Amino acid sequence: MASGDARGRKGTVAETILKSAELETFFENVALMLSVGIQTDEAVHMLAENSEERKLEKTCLHVYDHLIHGKKLSQAMEGAGAFPVYAIDMVKAGERTGHLEYTLKALANYYDEEDRLFLKIRSSVTYPAIILCVMSVVLGYTVAAILPVFLDVYQNMAGGLAASSFSMVDVGIGIGWVALAITVLCTLMVLVAFVRSHSAKGRLKLLHSFERFPGTKKPFFELAQARFTSTLAVYTASGVNSDDAMAASLNTIEHDKLRKRVKAAYQAMIEPIRARSLIQAVGDFQVYDPMHVRMLTFGMRSGQLDDALMSLSDELFDDAIGGFDALIDRIEPALAAFVTIAVALTLIAVMLPLIGIMGSIG
Repeated sequence: MASGDARGRKGTVAETILKSAELETFFENVALMLSVGIQTDEAVHMLAENSEERKLEKTCLHVYDHLIHGKKLSQAMEGAGAFPVYAIDMVKAGERTGHLEYTLKALANYYDEEDRLFLKIRSSVTYPAIILCVMSVVLGYTVAAILPVFLDVYQNMAGGLAASSFSMVDVGIGIGWVALAITVLCTLMVLVAFVRSHSAKGRLKLLHSFERFPGTKKPFFELAQARFTSTLAVYTASGVNSDDAMAASLNTIEHDKLRKRVKAAYQAMIEPIRARSLIQAVGDFQVYDPMHVRMLTFGMRSGQLDDALMSLSDELFDDAIGGFDALIDRIEPALAAFVTIAVALTLIAVMLPLIGIMGSIG
């Protein structure tokens, strides 16, 4: 989702970009204060005074400084350097069409959903990381400290042992090292994912990596759909015509598969000879499934396309979260099985030399 906007307007990686929870707080509170008649600069200043987050407070003061010098909110946000490109573009659209309050509420909802998503991803990575770290320590101790003891015993008994006993020692030590290598590799992969989940740039790379995995393709596609649909809803509600709304929303898509479909749909909409409507285009190029297309059709007929799009965005996000929950439910038993196998291999690595000793003595 929006973590993909972790780049500043000038293309630099914005390490100072506000977190999703902070963005949600900013947009929700400013929208609320605007709805009761408070001016934008005063609303931002009040938020700064009441914020308990140092980073958010500092950002609000930067925005306020730009506002009192005559800048628009979007310009002030851009000047502060702490807002995603996506959010700035949305605010510009709201300002241009006179629907700023609606846009801010939509952004608050969007970043609230994004925060929920990354909390879920982080929590799903934490448990495997802990288990694998513990297993790495256990296996490392076994291979580095326990197996050499058996090797020393063999060397002391060399005169009375058969050659097959030494082979069993080699097999046992080999199994131990293989189990350790696999566990350490898995641990490093999970730890890298865990560390990346704490930064905007890292989350972007993590999301792009997960998009390629068979088990995560569908939920990540639905997430991309949810974001695109939310953006399209904001532009539509702001009074932007469907062609321009589609073009602007296309620029926010970072999921390769969805981007290709939306781009094809947009090209069909601006075709000079046989231009298609928004609903026809997204249906023909499978941007949405048939049921969702019918839902949007009814929304357009009733003059409430923006509401239908926002409802669809919420539904797609919930479906994606459900997909992640199902994936986590599958990962946990798979991890338990992996740990069981690793423990079994460790025991075998320890027992094979012992069996060799007993066989030699017998």
